[in-house]
Amino acid sequence: MVKVLVKLPEEILAALTPTMVDLLHAALGIATEGGEILDAVKAHVIYGKPIDAENILEELGDIEFFLQQFRTNRGLTREQALHHNVKKLAKRYKGSQYSDQAAIVREDKKITGETDNKVL
Repeated sequence: MVKVLVKLPEEILAALTPTMVDLLHAALGIATEGGEILDAVKAHVIYGKPIDAENILEELGDIEFFLQQFRTNRGLTREQALHHNVKKLAKRYKGSQYSDQAAIVREDKKITGETDNKVL
């Protein structure tokens, strides 16, 4: 089934543009560096190893690097991303404190008939 349904690599490659490759590079970098932080936390939580603060700081810097690459690719700023996140969380939690119920209901994700999705 997978062999029949998977998009052919040749089709993907033929459609790539330099901008798309740059975006993929940034997204892969974000995921990879996030995985490295996750691995450090796993070692701490599961195996009782001390957190390597220098390594965490290095990985956070790497994530910032790839986030900036991603934002630049899409013509966005860090401030725009942070502002958008604040608005989303204010809607989700109605400007008050965290609650499990609000986290589950996720008012910011309810479909209202309008679309807030913008092409980035």
